Amino acid sequence: MSKLTINSTLRMNSGYAIPMLGYGVYQTPANICEYVVTKAFEAGYRHVDSAAVYRNEEPSAVAIKRSSIPRSQIFFTSKVPPRGLSYASAAAQIDTSLKLTGLEYIDLMLLHAPYGGREARKGAWKALVEAQEAGKVRSIGVSNYGVQHLNEMEVYIKELEMERGGEGKGGKIDVGQWEIHPWLPRRDIVEWCEKRGVVVQAYCPIVRGRRMDDPVLQPLVKKHGKTGAQVLIRWSLQKGFVPLPKSVTPSRIVENADVYDFELDADDMQTLDINAYEPCAWDPTVAGLEE
Repeated sequence: MSKLTINSTLRMNSGYAIPMLGYGVYQTPANICEYVVTKAFEAGYRHVDSAAVYRNEEPSAVAIKRSSIPRSQIFFTSKVPPRGLSYASAAAQIDTSLKLTGLEYIDLMLLHAPYGGREARKGAWKALVEAQEAGKVRSIGVSNYGVQHLNEMEVYIKELEMERGGEGKGGKIDVGQWEIHPWLPRRDIVEWCEKRGVVVQAYCPIVRGRRMDDPVLQPLVKKHGKTGAQVLIRWSLQKGFVPLPKSVTPSRIVENADVYDFELDADDMQTLDINAYEPCAWDPTVAGLEE
């Protein structure tokens, strides 16, 4: 990988570029969201990760529109809620998100979780594919899908190709988003994505601050003179992921982007190669296909 900078991007299957460093607005109150997203832009972020259930798509978009940064240089993500998932709910949510934000297009639309059963997942995916073809969204993907859900997707993508008249008509997965950090590396999912050119986004990359005193992390903090959060974000970037750190504290927003003046060496990366499965958030990846 070439030298990482705050402007580093990855190319998605859609052909569009996605900035490698994202700013997450999960649980960010709507009344401060415009302010903190603006602070993130000032710190150099060009990628905002929202969702319908976060109830802050609108203020995130206000910050985008009021910024002096060209819209083409800002990447905005939203997500279709898992509750009542269907073709109709996904199609309606895309239109609602466009209306709420006032944006001409959404850069990335994800299905937030794999709940609802096979027909619901297939229908919702079809709605994303149609929205992408219509130019409402540029890239599409899933969040919190387990390997069993991803394998199932490949089957119904082929079904959609048959139903909709040809190769490519079933859509391609551009991005997958999961909780990923050294204590939850999700190697099976990452390997699945890498084989198919699917970009992997990592939420909770700093484990909600819960591992800062961890004996595995502390020596690297001392070695590099960086915070635990900075080491973990750097780990994520060097793994080729798209980390989505979140903070509403301006100084931390800046700190989390200050990760380009040091590099983790092979020994450091090996130190953080932990064989663990310890989520700090919800984990829909383990849901059965009937759920």
